[in-house]
Amino acid sequence: MVKKAATEVVNAINYSMSTFKIEGGHKLKGEIQPQGAKNEALQILCAVLLTPEKVTIHNIPDIVDVNKLIKLLQKLGVKVNKLAHGSYSFQANEINLPYLETEQFKIDGRGLRGSIMIVGPLLGRFGKGFIPKPGGDKIGRRRLDTHFEGFIKLGAEFRYNKEDHFYGVEAKKLKGTYMLLDEASVTGTANIVMAAVLAEGTTTIYNAACEPYLQQLCKMLNRMGSKISGIGSNMLIIEGVDSLGGTEHTMLPDMVEIGSWIGLAAMTKSELTIKNVSWNDLGLIPNVFRKLGIIVERQGDDIHIPAHENGYEIQSYIDGSILTISDAPWPGFTPDLLSIVLVVATQARGTVLVHQKMFESRLFFVDKLIDMGAKIILCDPHRANVIGHDFKSSLKATTMTSPDIRAGISLLIAALSAKGTSIIHNIEQIDRGYERIDERLRAIGAKIERV
Repeated sequence: MVKKAATEVVNAINYSMSTFKIEGGHKLKGEIQPQGAKNEALQILCAVLLTPEKVTIHNIPDIVDVNKLIKLLQKLGVKVNKLAHGSYSFQANEINLPYLETEQFKIDGRGLRGSIMIVGPLLGRFGKGFIPKPGGDKIGRRRLDTHFEGFIKLGAEFRYNKEDHFYGVEAKKLKGTYMLLDEASVTGTANIVMAAVLAEGTTTIYNAACEPYLQQLCKMLNRMGSKISGIGSNMLIIEGVDSLGGTEHTMLPDMVEIGSWIGLAAMTKSELTIKNVSWNDLGLIPNVFRKLGIIVERQGDDIHIPAHENGYEIQSYIDGSILTISDAPWPGFTPDLLSIVLVVATQARGTVLVHQKMFESRLFFVDKLIDMGAKIILCDPHRANVIGHDFKSSLKATTMTSPDIRAGISLLIAALSAKGTSIIHNIEQIDRGYERIDERLRAIGAKIERV
């Protein structure tokens, strides 16, 4: 018995330690199509719980986190039908609420950060929602307070089981109210909106997040029959309705992936075209990369990055002081791309200060880049000073482990630009956020294999 258990553990370890082998230093060329947005998918998919009618969604990314959520919805009783690659229909007309109180749900929900997003729609439609303390990656403690404070303001009762780390909210009828969120949390805002659309009366959410993904959710809910105004601003006004109907929705391309490809093209001196990027939803992203000296050309709804044969130079401020790139809630620069900016800066001409304000411990992957020969001074958990090499020396290939999704992709870009063969372990963290990334990179000439 012990032997069998030991074998199972070994197998599990083998599975969880899949690896990329990357031969760096090659130029890439061609077109790449970004996947659907991961952060939008986690919200949009949960919204199907708000109606018994059929909801069809297109451009869903085929990635671990999203597939786990679809499986969770199926276990909840949602009828899921795959129509084509990335297109599914969902119908939540026979929801299995008792599943939420089972041990199995505790296990399923814990393995996924996005599972918190089911609470709002369940609370709105059925008057109760439960969630185990979610898992995920190592990028710092993501508070759930905003979510639950919003639900409580709408009239829900909050319960927390300490032994099981299990949260629950219940309400006979939610009532609209005014609330000022303590932080502009994207998932928090989305969750509260999904509960409020079926509440009695009017809900005003001030300091709401206003990311494109959230705008997408609100537009979709309005097509389903809800009455949300102020979309795209930090004040959402929601008039509650009795019920919602079905709809069809196409997700935006993933802006973080688009930023990753811009960085990759510059670092490998490659000419790349990124297709169908929904340019108007990219916010500051193109400009931030331009500040690093990267030529970002708009061609219709595509981005063209020419081969930067002579490298790229970081711009200084008008008074000559060092450029600082920091993250901020939308329409500021997304925190998910700071790690990409940091990697790209390692080969630029000049110096930049990268300031990660919104999450702690996201910069801890820089020691891997320092091992590869990058000149980075880590000032504290939030700030890193990068002194670019200007391609006078290339990064050295090495063996490393991916701590989270975004650091994973940054290390991957570093490895593709480095001389020699690099190994990246724990690539499940990359697979959580990027669809078939090795296949798509090989298609544009990268030497990468999964071992």
